[in-house]
Amino acid sequence: MLICHKCQKEIEPPERVGRKDTCPFCGAELHCCFNCKFYDLSAHNKCREPNSEWVSDREKGNFCDYFSLADKAGKAPEAKVARTKAEALFKKG
Repeated sequence: MLICHKCQKEIEPPERVGRKDTCPFCGAELHCCFNCKFYDLSAHNKCREPNSEWVSDREKGNFCDYFSLADKAGKAPEAKVARTKAEALFKKG
């Protein structure tokens, strides 16, 4: 199963995710960095695959040949991670 990175709903992905496949609930593109097992904020290029090319918009569908669905998809995009860290930093009490 896959959890959509955008709406966080569980979906049954197609056998092979194509560049234009979308979430049936919110329409987010599935073949994107946020749904890939190689996506890693701390890695160079934000990807653990060393031969991958730079992807400017990680939420949009792309042509990456290394794309592989994450075992547990739905990883938070950078903005959500940053917001969570900022809220924890400035949390009162």
